[in-house]
Order: sequence, then C-alpha cells, then structure tokens
Amino acid sequence: MNSVTVCTPQQLVTELWDAVLALDEPSALAIVLGALDNGMGAESALLDVIAAVQGRVGEEWAANRITVAQEHAATAINERAVAALARHAGACTSSARGRITVACVDGEWHALPARLLAEVLRLRGWHVDYLGAQVPTPHLIAHLHRTGPEAVALSSSIPTRLPAAHATITACQAAGIPVMVGGAAFGPVGQYARLLGADAWAPDARTAADDLARHPLPRPQPGHQPIDDLPHLSDQEYTLVARTRLALVRTVLVGLEEAYPAMRGYTESQRERTAEDLSHIVEFLATALYTDDAELFSRFLLWTADVLGARRVPAHSLLPALDLLGQELKDFPRAAETLRAGAARLTSTPLTAPGTAS
Repeated sequence: MNSVTVCTPQQLVTELWDAVLALDEPSALAIVLGALDNGMGAESALLDVIAAVQGRVGEEWAANRITVAQEHAATAINERAVAALARHAGACTSSARGRITVACVDGEWHALPARLLAEVLRLRGWHVDYLGAQVPTPHLIAHLHRTGPEAVALSSSIPTRLPAAHATITACQAAGIPVMVGGAAFGPVGQYARLLGADAWAPDARTAADDLARHPLPRPQPGHQPIDDLPHLSDQEYTLVARTRLALVRTVLVGLEEAYPAMRGYTESQRERTAEDLSHIVEFLATALYTDDAELFSRFLLWTADVLGARRVPAHSLLPALDLLGQELKDFPRAAETLRAGAARLTSTPLTAPGTAS
C-alpha cells in the first residue's frame, strides 16, 4: 500500500482513521511504522497522528457515527500502535533526565493519554514508570516510596474523578513528591488543577514534557497536608449528595415513572440505561459541589444534551429529572442553585439538532 510514503500528519491521520474504523490493525501499524521509516519523528507520530485519531474516535462516538464496540476496538488498535511505535523507535528507559511516574487517577479507565505522555517522556530521555489505568492511591504511594521519582504525572479525563485526584495529589505531596496533572478532568484551562493544589498542570503531552525539562518541579515539604482545605466543603453538601447517590437515583426514577406512565413499560435494559444516566447526573452534581463550580455541571448537561440529540433524544428530556432531583435537594442551597443554573442553560443554549451532531 502507498500509505507508507505519506509524510504529512494530516494525510496520515486520514489513513490511520480509515484503518482503525475498518478494524484493520495490520494496516494501522504499517501506516504508523511506515511514517517513522519515511522520516517522521516518533513524537510527532504519537501526538500529531495517533492522538489526533483517538480524539476523532471520541468525537465520532459522541456524534453517534460509530458504536461503542467500534470505539473500543479503535482505541485498542491505537494502543497497540503506540506500543509498536515505541518498540520500532527504540524508546528505552533512561535516567539521563531523572525518573517520572505516570499514572491514571483511581477510577480513571481512559489510559491512552497517560500512555502517550509516558512514551514522549521516554523519547525525551526520562526513566518512566508507567502504571496504567485506575491506580489505587495506596499502591501509587507505595511505589513512590520504593522508587523516589522526581515527579508524578497524574492523568484523568472524567471530572467525576476530581475528588479522588485531590486525595492522590495530597498523598503524593505528603510523601514529598510533586505532582503534575493533565487531562480533560482538570478543566479547559487547568482551573481544577489549581483548585486541588497540584504543583503543575499541562494541557497536552508535548507541553508537559517541555515544562518538565525546562523547570523541574520543586519537592514539597514532607509531612501531612490536610485534604479538607476547600472551605465550601464545610456545608457537607458534597458529602451528603455523594453518599446518597443511589437513593437519589432510585427516588428520581420512581418519580419519573409516576409522572410518565409510559416509562413503566420500559424493558429492563431501558430502565438500566435510564438509571445510569441519572447516576451520572448525580455524580456530576456532586463534583460541582466539591469544586464549588456550577459551570462544571452545566457543561456536563450541555454535552449530554448533544450526545442525546445525536441519538434523536430531545434535550428537554433531562429537565424532569433535574426538577425531581431539585425537589429532593431543596434543603441544600448550593445543590439547588446548581440544578437551577443547569436547567436554565439547557433551555437557553442552542443545541445540536437531533441526528445532526458534528
């Protein structure tokens, strides 16, 4: 195939996308390795080609143009392409710059961004311990005590993992290891990284590698650092909403069935999906309370509305659930205001028309 002669990232992205969409792993690997053989740098192949294709995978799933199965298969092929590229490029563990631990927050399954960073850091001469997805904080801390890295690079894509990220950041710093964070969970401009006390934030792997090379992170003073340093948490709203999530979901589900009798005819699968959607709503509400940022919840609702619209489910279908949840949480001022603000954004923001998401 002639794809191995293509050298521009844009052309390679198109070819790799076609290969992963066709679940053609051999062609995908040939495209990536051929790019290296024809002069493309390994870092560019990782970030300008593979990462770009993975970003499109997420966009196409959200727009309902690929299935969950296709999304998972494409991600798996991209992960194997990263591994093949690393072997082909000869990226090896070095100690020229020092040692970095790269890990995902506990509960975070989207590991490819962290893997891309790990490989870029290896290419740049770091000794990298890549721990993968969903690393429990106690195990991460035990690893840090054994290895004593210069820093931890912590990744998370889902905002609902921010409370867990806060615990991990605090534990790493208490062990004397500075923490750089990255990923969509930490906000478009890293605002939640600052809120949770991370030592550094980077918007992407290339910037992270540049920053770590330019300015080594100073080690925090060893010793206990309290995690409850967010004054707004003193009202206990976050704790109470998080702890009662399952009860809230059950109550709202019953309320929806009473208000909309047609729901009583739902199949078990439909009921499960509805309960999952409600659970996500409560989780994001709790995270908005943890960060004291109602906009976090509104962004989630708008994203969800677009995803539903792509599946021909009207955005206003979310409003009854928000109303019922608001009734249950009427004695929680911040939660009630966050729900009201989210509902107002849903009704005032132009959304993608059903079936036409892009």
